[in-house]
Amino acid sequence: MGHQVVVSGDRIETARLVLRPWTVEDAPAALEIYGAEDVTRWLSPAMERVADLAHMEELLSRWSSEELEPPQRRWAVELRDGGTLVGSATLRALPPGHEDLEVGWQLAPAYWHRGLATEAAHAVAHFAFECGAEELFSVVRPRNVRGIATARRIGMEWVGETDKYYDLRLQVYRLRKADLDLPVPGERPIA
Repeated sequence: MGHQVVVSGDRIETARLVLRPWTVEDAPAALEIYGAEDVTRWLSPAMERVADLAHMEELLSRWSSEELEPPQRRWAVELRDGGTLVGSATLRALPPGHEDLEVGWQLAPAYWHRGLATEAAHAVAHFAFECGAEELFSVVRPRNVRGIATARRIGMEWVGETDKYYDLRLQVYRLRKADLDLPVPGERPIA
């Protein structure tokens, strides 16, 4: 894919994005993501739609203070030019066993169809592999065509369906360290 990804502590920078830790001050922009039914319908039951600013502030406060086992993280995703907060990216251990690392992404609907989710997820994959991970997963509901397309664009391959996670029937995609940045057949780079 030929993307530039620079990891510096808790920050990741790409050509168009900065991924950084969340702060409570991000609540209004975060509500544009987590208050949007088009985003959160794919996250339930792991996360429900956030109803208002007070609940968003409470959630961001919790995220800011939680101690995740490395390399797990939650990032706010903002545009390099102008600093507008447009999304979220996560690297989390999947329940129930917490052995599998999942890369996750969400964007405010106003920023869909620009390749930003792919760029953010690709950056998180670089971070995870620099931290020693050998493989990453993404679990996607079968009808979430945008989520499936993003998983494929970052080079993930479909490995099957399972109900192991969240008691839901989910499509499982995997990316191995050795496969990061290999050309994806039929896809064009997002540079």
